[in-house]
Amino acid sequence: MMHGICGVDVSKAWLDSWAAGRYRRFANSAEGVRDLLAVCREHGVTLVVMEASGGVEQAAFLELWRHGQPCAIANPRAVRSFADAMGYLEKTDRIDAEMIAGYAHARKLVATPPPSDDQRRLTALAARLRQVSADLSVQKQRLHATSDPIALASLKEAIAFFNRQAKALACEIAALVTVDPLWAELDKTIRSIKGLAGRTVAVLLADLPELGTISNKAIAKLVGLAPLADDSGRRSGRRSVRGGRASVRSILFLVADGARKYDPRLAEFRDRLHAQGKPKMVVRIALAHKLLVWLNAKARETRQAFAMRT
Repeated sequence: MMHGICGVDVSKAWLDSWAAGRYRRFANSAEGVRDLLAVCREHGVTLVVMEASGGVEQAAFLELWRHGQPCAIANPRAVRSFADAMGYLEKTDRIDAEMIAGYAHARKLVATPPPSDDQRRLTALAARLRQVSADLSVQKQRLHATSDPIALASLKEAIAFFNRQAKALACEIAALVTVDPLWAELDKTIRSIKGLAGRTVAVLLADLPELGTISNKAIAKLVGLAPLADDSGRRSGRRSVRGGRASVRSILFLVADGARKYDPRLAEFRDRLHAQGKPKMVVRIALAHKLLVWLNAKARETRQAFAMRT
């Protein structure tokens, strides 16, 4: 029995839990969270663990923390792999809740402190800006697919709307970053690398708050830019990357190629890889990885200097 751990599988409607060797279902509502909390207190639960579920889990996560119940967020891919390894090839809400608890116990997960109000707001604004930018790109592509004047007018109206939305969101993000002393310092640090601007700052501060707080190796693995070994016996397989935070990885791919036009070190690194006959995707990943390592080192120095002044 996994003493002290409650696994919760969160959906829009339900909180399916496994605690003290028993499955229970609660409504995903304020009342349901209170009922779940009562069960946790009755059975001496010290940690509630949920999978990251696209934000659906956040309301329950924050409400439990608000009442003093420590919680953690688990990687859903890791939980699924754990379930497969335990022989649970089928998938139900009950099994998911039990496997979340089992995974947390096996991996000795610790509580994930809730983000601050400003951090949550920044994350929400950055996510919305990403959505608006994607919508804007789609509308622009459709301009070339029609010559009908009414359709073109509609597309241009939509493009103007999304442009206004993108500018408004960018202004909100900039204002939020400016009023936080540490974020303002990190903003300057990130922009000190030519080719990196407001969009990159927003993504890094919102989706990678660990920047400058963990090792280069750990940050690369977190983003999904760390080369992972594939060795067995005498065989040495090709290293590859997988998983990680897609939004951060995507922006690094985008800006790394631009940054090397301004930084001779990145340009030289890229040329050397090309001369070695490395595939284009390998070069792209290596450039993004190097840029991330630089950013992490610079952010670490900024955080240390800020801590000494405050």
